[in-house]
Amino acid sequence: MASYDYDFFVIGGGSGGVRAARLVAGMGKKVAIAEEYRYGGTCVIRGCVPKKLLVYASHFSEEFEDAAGYGWTVGESRFDWPTLIRNKDREIARLEGLYKMGLGNAGAEIFESRAELVDNHSVRILNSNKIVTADKILVAVGGRANHVDGLEGHELAITSNEAFDLPELPKAILIAGGGYIAVEFANIFHGLGVETTLIYRGAEILKNFDMDMRRPLHKAMEAKGIRILCGEVISKIVRSADDRLDVTTSAGKNLKVDQTMLAIGRVPNTANLGLDKAGVRVDEAGAIIVDEHMRTSSENIFAVGDVTDRVQLTPVAIHEAMCVVETAFRDNPTTPDHDLIATAVFSQPEIGTVGLSEDEAAGRFDHLEVYRAEFRPMRHTLSGRQEKTIMKLVVNGADRKVLGAHILGPDAGELAQILAITLKAGCSKDDFDRTMAVHPTASEELVTMYQPTYRVENGQRVE
Repeated sequence: MASYDYDFFVIGGGSGGVRAARLVAGMGKKVAIAEEYRYGGTCVIRGCVPKKLLVYASHFSEEFEDAAGYGWTVGESRFDWPTLIRNKDREIARLEGLYKMGLGNAGAEIFESRAELVDNHSVRILNSNKIVTADKILVAVGGRANHVDGLEGHELAITSNEAFDLPELPKAILIAGGGYIAVEFANIFHGLGVETTLIYRGAEILKNFDMDMRRPLHKAMEAKGIRILCGEVISKIVRSADDRLDVTTSAGKNLKVDQTMLAIGRVPNTANLGLDKAGVRVDEAGAIIVDEHMRTSSENIFAVGDVTDRVQLTPVAIHEAMCVVETAFRDNPTTPDHDLIATAVFSQPEIGTVGLSEDEAAGRFDHLEVYRAEFRPMRHTLSGRQEKTIMKLVVNGADRKVLGAHILGPDAGELAQILAITLKAGCSKDDFDRTMAVHPTASEELVTMYQPTYRVENGQRVE
């Protein structure tokens, strides 16, 4: 039997890689993990965690306005970007420390270095040029922002990575993209007082979400003052004499901004990783190809998370990592469950969703019942804010099973997590109807929509 330096070597210190390394080390196995940047990965260091902190910051401008309707007199308010970034950095450093502490306490050896495959059992630690061997290897290096090298002037643009550490807040920003990152940052920057424009090649923002979430959010963002240009892309970015940016769009528009941010997708971070030397196959986009147990074309090498380019969500990477542990070290082959994954867009208003959109469901089922409620949240009745909440259930007319639940409004992400449990359990609309409402709450609408708003028969809406 071959002898190796480690039972398990993990390349990538994000949420998936750290979870796998910690669990296997906790089993008494000899484990090492290497990360070239900072432990915590995209989510903790330059993704969902710092983004949510910026989302919280951006909400206060509206909350100060709303306070007047409730009898509060709020004095002059000022926002200081460096203070927010300094406090954000302190929290991220704390979280990174916890990740490394968990690994160390479990007995994993930590390398703060890039690591690359030499063959299917060997890894090179670049900062020391040391080659170590491992029985099993996990690749969990995530993805990176798409810089769009073919765009003239792309080097003048930032991505979400740099957005978290800008030395000062721009007066005006143009954000390219229509997905989670673009929409969320458009709301963040606008909430912090930045003149914000969003440009997206598609006909409507947030592709693949239910249209009753996409269109109303678009309208709400424009009502707040965010300019949205759909059906257009950036053609050219030029640095002008006043050190600002002159941006030309495909429709011939000329925009003057201080920053241009590209948020048009992420690509697997597999370049120069030595995958070919280890016999690990990738697809045309560079994503690692895995089987139902997260195993690559090299039998002892596994891959999880964004590097496989399937579902780009942190909880999915963690779930997949736990499946690898079961499969590789507990003799319990386990397949990740990618069905009914709840997700949220931390826009303003927020979106929370789980299951099929109406259009997706109409393509799979002959008879649908759609339940839809649109109302002004109680919290806005005294503030005077006109923003609406929308709640929608998509139900299979044949067996009354709830296929999708979609919410636009305050705390929608929190509600989506709870709804995910009900859909995962296979609850029917009758189960919702039998559930007593909590009053007064917005969420009571989910259990008091007794009659369909409309039906969809063979793909056609029937009022």
